[in-house]
Amino acid sequence: MAGIGFELRKLLQKQSYFGLLQAYAYAGIISSGPWVLSIVGILFVGFLSLGVVFPHALIVQFQVSVTYLILSSLILTGFIQLGFTRFIADGLFKKQDEQVLPNFNGMLLIVTGISGTFGTLAMFLFLPGMSVPYRLLMLSGFVILCAIWVTTIFLSGMKQYKEIVVLFAAGYTVTVLGALLMRKLGMEGLLLGFVIGHFVLLTGMVALTLRTFPSEEFVAFDFLRPGAMYPSLIWAGFLYNLGVWADKLMFWFYPDTSQLIIGPLRASLIYDLPIFLAYLAIIPGMAVFLVRIETDFVEYYQKFYDAVREGGSLEHIENMRDNMLFTIRQGLSEIVKIQAIAVLVVFVLGGTLLGWLGISRLYLPLLYVDVVAAGLQVVLLGILNVFFYLDKRPVVVFLCLLFLGANIAFTSLSLHLGAPYYGYGFAISLLITVLAGMQLLSRKLDLLEYETFMLQ
Repeated sequence: MAGIGFELRKLLQKQSYFGLLQAYAYAGIISSGPWVLSIVGILFVGFLSLGVVFPHALIVQFQVSVTYLILSSLILTGFIQLGFTRFIADGLFKKQDEQVLPNFNGMLLIVTGISGTFGTLAMFLFLPGMSVPYRLLMLSGFVILCAIWVTTIFLSGMKQYKEIVVLFAAGYTVTVLGALLMRKLGMEGLLLGFVIGHFVLLTGMVALTLRTFPSEEFVAFDFLRPGAMYPSLIWAGFLYNLGVWADKLMFWFYPDTSQLIIGPLRASLIYDLPIFLAYLAIIPGMAVFLVRIETDFVEYYQKFYDAVREGGSLEHIENMRDNMLFTIRQGLSEIVKIQAIAVLVVFVLGGTLLGWLGISRLYLPLLYVDVVAAGLQVVLLGILNVFFYLDKRPVVVFLCLLFLGANIAFTSLSLHLGAPYYGYGFAISLLITVLAGMQLLSRKLDLLEYETFMLQ
């Protein structure tokens, strides 16, 4: 998200409550807009299909199928997302703008080929008893989503934030309209609308890239050369995505907490709904995260390294380091505070919210735990973001690996202990990772001047 701070600073320079509100609203939309649009779009399709698509189980099958597409595509593309974006960023720093488009096309070609191969194998190995239209739509959706994720993070790295939100809004508008127009065809009709909408979204993103980075060369594979991409970033992206989904997968395939929905695809009605509602509560925390980290922290971060490069005095360098440390602590503290408020709101209104949605109050304890866990995930994102700025990539890999291992271990324990402990595995794993991240961040900042000079 580097670069968004410029837009936020413009809004904050107005020094008014309206400017402050604009900055937080802008940050919230940029950070959570695509995520919220995708969730709301899929739920909207399901809601409007009630009374038209029969039996109603077909709507659940559609939503579960889409969830598996999102899960598998995110995990698979986790290998390439961060590494390729850093490769492009380094190329732009070296004034090699003409290499952006050819390598983007090369990356998209490889991602499409690999996802198509894996998707075809899965279509024959795991969905042999399903209809041919269903299998073809699942394959198409998987390939398109893989391309969308790598294109989204690429455009984010290129600072095309507003365009991403607009394209997601347009894509999911087409998704909803297409699904509604074809819902009489049943679950396959809903899935066809999903595929068409996401194809429109991908087409818009590719067109934006072609317009922004023109080049005479069409395809290149420079990013595959040895040393072109950092292995640490490749593993960090994969481990983080797998860590986020690990507890969901375990609940889906544990017999006591899951149900068979369609073919081999399972879901957990006990676990899925509360975690979904909990993730909607992270929008305020994400907004604060962007505003504080990308404005105050980045300002002193740049001043610190400018002083190092330009021969500033030791006192000035230490002052900038201290200001960096203060802004990090203040930013993380504000994230914790705003998420604590979100947790309290859910605690107070959770029962009413579930009542509006027609959901049993028996879900309340799990909802409370998941809201706390989602808030901790925002704090973890803040910590990882700082480590990325400091270029401490091995630390990020360690934290992602710790998160994944702890999530698997504690979720297994919670499943063994029974229903009262569901959700605690995810929350405890995040708490452990956040505490470890804070400790490591404190140590790295204490040694920042030493490591900065000794690594030159």
